[in-house]
Amino acid sequence: MHRILALLLSLLMLMAAPLVRAADSPRLQILNYHEIANKSEAQIPGYAVTPTNFVRQLDWLKNNGYRFVSVDDVLADRAGKKPLPDKAVLITFDDGYKNFYTQAYPILKMFNAPAVLALVGSWLEPASGLVAYGDKKVSRDVFLSWQEIREMRASGLVEVASHTHTLHEGVPANPQGNSQPAATARLYKNGHYETPAEQIRRVEADLKRNSDFLHRMSGQKPRVMVWPYGSYNRDVAEAAARQGMPITFTLDDGPNTLNTPLWKLRRLLMENTTSLADLARELKVRESLKPVSERPGKIMHVDIDYLFDKDPAQTERNIGLLLDRISAMGVNTVYLQAFSDPDGNGAADEAYFPNRHLPLRADLFNRVSWQIKTRTPVKAVYAWMPMLAFELPKNDPAAKDVVVTRPHAATGHVSMGYPRLSPFSPRARKVIREIYEDLGRSAQFEGLLFHDDVTLSDYEDASPEALAAYRRWGLPGDIEAIRNDDDLLGRWTILKINELDNFAKELSDVVRRTHPALKTARNLYASVVLNPRSEVWYAQSLDNSLANYDYTAIMAMPYMENAADPAKFMRDLFDNVAERPGALDKTVFELQATDWRNNQPVPSEEMADTIRNLYRWGARHVGYYPDNPFKDHPKPAVLKGAFSAMTQP
Repeated sequence: MHRILALLLSLLMLMAAPLVRAADSPRLQILNYHEIANKSEAQIPGYAVTPTNFVRQLDWLKNNGYRFVSVDDVLADRAGKKPLPDKAVLITFDDGYKNFYTQAYPILKMFNAPAVLALVGSWLEPASGLVAYGDKKVSRDVFLSWQEIREMRASGLVEVASHTHTLHEGVPANPQGNSQPAATARLYKNGHYETPAEQIRRVEADLKRNSDFLHRMSGQKPRVMVWPYGSYNRDVAEAAARQGMPITFTLDDGPNTLNTPLWKLRRLLMENTTSLADLARELKVRESLKPVSERPGKIMHVDIDYLFDKDPAQTERNIGLLLDRISAMGVNTVYLQAFSDPDGNGAADEAYFPNRHLPLRADLFNRVSWQIKTRTPVKAVYAWMPMLAFELPKNDPAAKDVVVTRPHAATGHVSMGYPRLSPFSPRARKVIREIYEDLGRSAQFEGLLFHDDVTLSDYEDASPEALAAYRRWGLPGDIEAIRNDDDLLGRWTILKINELDNFAKELSDVVRRTHPALKTARNLYASVVLNPRSEVWYAQSLDNSLANYDYTAIMAMPYMENAADPAKFMRDLFDNVAERPGALDKTVFELQATDWRNNQPVPSEEMADTIRNLYRWGARHVGYYPDNPFKDHPKPAVLKGAFSAMTQP
């Protein structure tokens, strides 16, 4: 009887105990508004939410169980003192427009909804007259008065945050004169880039100036930093923390959980066209923890080598042609070459961004990436880079630290045709890390695509550093001895796969210093998916790839694989991916646009049919390579219709 009573008591206590949410469960939604105004009265009509729609949105949130919270509530939750309510929402406003006081503030009071108000010091510094606002001047009366700011702050409902003093603008960021966000771009002036140290000193001085200014004028020293244009990186976030602002807001996609650092809290941008249905759908996506990688990718894979011309004017015309094709094709993602391979051997001889180790062919990656992001509907640009396939200048000490292939007949096996640096050489790894670090500092982009060189055959690597690594793994320091024992061969393959994937993660982390929201993708050979034995030949694995990268871009290229039946090849490839739970959400089927056996184009109609088939079977992400703008192949008029068969969820 006592045991039964004890069991019942335990069950009652369990039922009464509050549910503890996992650290990665959705914890907080943050909405980002700008103006509450009719479009005709707004400074930026696209970001202006009408007063009526603002009321409807807050009312919808309240009626659907969302609870408005403050920065103090967020900090109490993080400190473990008081958990946030379910479906917590924090409301933020950028820029400090007058209509925040006249239109938003009365509604916030009615709903008892706290708000964070991010202020640009240079727009508020003059008491009257005109203010430099982007490329124009506007009346100081467009913005809040200090009396209004102090009144709202005193209410306890509005928290003042910093939106920088003079960094809400663009600065020249490349030789072509592209204007990019001042907080994260390296200023290009008088033929030179500022150094990373100079950039951080410039940004931190501005943050300090604005923090001191807001403290003096409002009576509150800001503890929240809101990045203009949502553009930030780890370096500027650390500068903000040094100036007393450890909390920073971005415009990154995704939910905020206990695992989301306070220095990169994500916000949902509210626009003039945001309907209640849009709001409900977006919140549901974020609450489901659905990553960006699950949203359909329509991908064009682009060679800058095609665009480069010794005549800069012709290069610009070529870029313009590409931009027109991207818009006409209906893609939303571009894999963009950041290296140069003029001899066509698959390895990087030069780079399209300034760096410490490779010759600069032309400072073009920043230019092309920015033009794509600002002049086409594309949502994400991925920097396409080798991981190992670099041909360094001969005077670089690491140039000799190459992958060594043991002599073999190659019958039934894979011989990698391009030179690579050894991943087992500390000297080579350091050089590659520095190249990636320079890439990260050179341009605005959203992801990395690792080239198909993330591979080692079953006769590689036989360099001295590699053989020493095998001995540390408990294997013989001799490839032939390993290959003659199936157990050792299997173990060696798994360890090589992990070594390559770990190095990819190491390089990704280097770039995340300047691109904290970075996504990763890697090319994978189709035979790895179709034939388990080929994992040994390539040191690649679909399962490992799905676990270690946001996307796996399988080279779904039947002609490259000499498939007897291309249609069956594609169906078998899809079925092998689909049998893995969740794999389709993270897999790109990358089609070939050229039959390299005869250098003839694969017909656009055939490519379109394949895309439609993949979508019909259940594929979510489809791309193609290469795009040839000069031969108009593939034809946008044909492929756009196929791509449009997949819509955003």
